[in-house]
Amino acid sequence: MVFKMNDDREDKEQQKDVITTLTYDTLRFGEFEDFPETSEPVWILGKQYNALTERDDILSDVTSRLWFTYRKNFPPIGGTGPTSDTGWGCMLRCGQMILGEALVCRHLGRDWRWAGDKKQREEYISILNAFIDKKDSYYSIHQIAQMGVGEGKPIGQWYGPNTVAQVLKKLAVFDTWSRLVVHVAMDNTVVIEEIKRLCMPWLDFAGASAEPEGAGELNGCLEGACALAEEETALWKPLVLLIPLRLGLSDINEAYIETLKQCFMLPQSLGVIGGKPNSAHYFIGYVGEELIYLDPHTTQPAVEPYEDGQVPDETYHCQHPPCRMHICELDPSIAAGFFCQTEDEFDDWCMRIRRVCFCGGLPMFELVDSQPSHMVSVDALNLTPDFSDSDRLERFFDSEDEEFEILSL
Repeated sequence: MVFKMNDDREDKEQQKDVITTLTYDTLRFGEFEDFPETSEPVWILGKQYNALTERDDILSDVTSRLWFTYRKNFPPIGGTGPTSDTGWGCMLRCGQMILGEALVCRHLGRDWRWAGDKKQREEYISILNAFIDKKDSYYSIHQIAQMGVGEGKPIGQWYGPNTVAQVLKKLAVFDTWSRLVVHVAMDNTVVIEEIKRLCMPWLDFAGASAEPEGAGELNGCLEGACALAEEETALWKPLVLLIPLRLGLSDINEAYIETLKQCFMLPQSLGVIGGKPNSAHYFIGYVGEELIYLDPHTTQPAVEPYEDGQVPDETYHCQHPPCRMHICELDPSIAAGFFCQTEDEFDDWCMRIRRVCFCGGLPMFELVDSQPSHMVSVDALNLTPDFSDSDRLERFFDSEDEEFEILSL
């Protein structure tokens, strides 16, 4: 497939990238004065900070998140496709960031911090290798774009939050190093029984064997990674829970704002992917009425790992003050993410979500013990790597032209 961008559009994108790159490259830690000096708490992925006394800690936390941006001069996608994702890959990069955060929590822990001047842990290098822009990296732009073709998205077309969530779910199946269960909760409903069946497939739920189809066929290992020293009898496969949501028509319904803020306060939070129409961001927290986010809209050269497997990683960390936007500017189509390393963490998440529902604001989704009779099961929809319902799902979550009815309590 040959990818060609309209010349005028390409010129505009290049001009925009030059401006954006200059903005990013000229900002440094010393220019953090634009971050609000406020007594209001700063929340970043489940951790609370004081902007007046913990600025260095805030910066360290933000910088330690994996920052995936547009890249250029990588091998052609599909052999003959684009060599840059500038102008169309922002939601794909946001998907990489939210999954990258899950892998960091999985292998390094939420409290891990990046230090560019120190030798990096092997697990960290293995995580980065999973996202390098080449066809054989598990979560590369190549893999996401080509898997998206099966979702009805040609290479070079913009994704919405639901599409990227579905693609990540499929790609995670092949990552036997991390052994994640990526579950995409549809219809604004999280079914506890369904998740426990997926994360503990050796247990019998509802009188039927829940061993996932094709589970015995999974193999492969991450290049440069050591196998995890886990017992075969581990009681829980780590969960990445992605919940595509629509929180309004053309604008976010203000009734959801407090509930959305609460999501960033949960210790299991992976953040939110969304943004503005056709301009995606990875939201990692909030302060006051502003969301804090990482912006993928800067074009950097593709990175090539060294011969010893090490990765030059400075461009994978945002070393400038975090971006902010008013929460009311958020496009209503989002996907919220959560990570539960253990069953206890998932049970704790369920308890906290139920508390949030009683704290005011409109619940963004429903948490139920078992599947309601009106819902179509995942198995019935056959949501496997070859499922065919993506068009229907995509029309609901990613269309800007469809009309939606917002149901209130």
